Amino acid sequence: MKTDLRQFLEAAGFYRIPLQKLATGHYKCTVRVNDIPGIFIIDTGASSSCIGAAQAETFRLEKEDSEIKAAGAGAINMQTQLARSNRLRIGGKSIRNVELVIFDLTHVNQALAQAEETAVDGIIGADLLKKYRAVIDYGRNVLYLK
Repeated sequence: MKTDLRQFLEAAGFYRIPLQKLATGHYKCTVRVNDIPGIFIIDTGASSSCIGAAQAETFRLEKEDSEIKAAGAGAINMQTQLARSNRLRIGGKSIRNVELVIFDLTHVNQALAQAEETAVDGIIGADLLKKYRAVIDYGRNVLYLK
C-alpha cells in the first residue's frame, strides 16, 4: 500500500499550511500574530522569525531593546528589538510564547517590489521551523508543522 506524504504527515499530527510561491522563489503564507493577520515569507535561511519595525504596532508587539544585530538580503548591522510572549497561528497550528525579532524590512520589501510582488509583514525563520519540525513539500507548495 502506497502512502503519500500528506497522509503520512497528517496521520503523524502535522498541520498542513498551503503556501504561495513568489516570483523571487520565496514562499509566503498568512500568519496571525496576536490575532492580527499578516503576510510572512517562509525563510529556512533566516535564523530568527521577524516582524518589520513598521508593523510592530499593528501586531500589538511589546518591544524591548536588543543587542542582536540583524543581517541578510544585502543589509548588515541593523538595529533590532525583541517582542516576547506573542501568539501565532499558521494555518491550523497555534503557537504561544513566541519571541519575534523586530527590525526594518524595507530592504526585503524593496527586493519583492522589484519582482512585482507585494510587501510582507514578516519572516518565519529557522527557529520556528526547526522547533515545529517543518517539512516543506516544494512540489505541492505546502508547509507542514507538528
